[in-house]
Amino acid sequence: MVTFKRVIRKKSTEQFSCIPYIIGLLNCLLYTWNGLPVVSYKWENFPLVTVNGVGIALELSYVLIYFWYASAKGKRKVAITAIPVLLLFSIIVAVSAFAFHDNRHRKLLVGSIGSGVSVAMYTSPLVVMVSDSSLPFTVIFCYY
Repeated sequence: MVTFKRVIRKKSTEQFSCIPYIIGLLNCLLYTWNGLPVVSYKWENFPLVTVNGVGIALELSYVLIYFWYASAKGKRKVAITAIPVLLLFSIIVAVSAFAFHDNRHRKLLVGSIGSGVSVAMYTSPLVVMVSDSSLPFTVIFCYY
């Protein structure tokens, strides 16, 4: 929230990256899909749907705020990152809904991919730090 208050106040994304928010959005999309009755058995994962549904709203608002205040180059980066992520989510939804005919296999597929995306979500700030050429590589890994 502090980051986006600063972005809105300054009307600029400065050196902030959109990657952690887009990966967070994918994570929330996957776990919301995982909790819906199409993948899970009835509403056994209703809390998963509600929590990640709120997460979708928050992450999407962060991405849209970033997009609104980004430069032309920044907007291109958001699009180049977000469109493949949304396509990947769409493919996962289609495969899990139509290729598998039971909840067990759907949950296994979506849950496994979701676990991988969760790891990516927590490591995505490292991608941002590594891409910043002003920081020595060794300092990044000593910090974490």
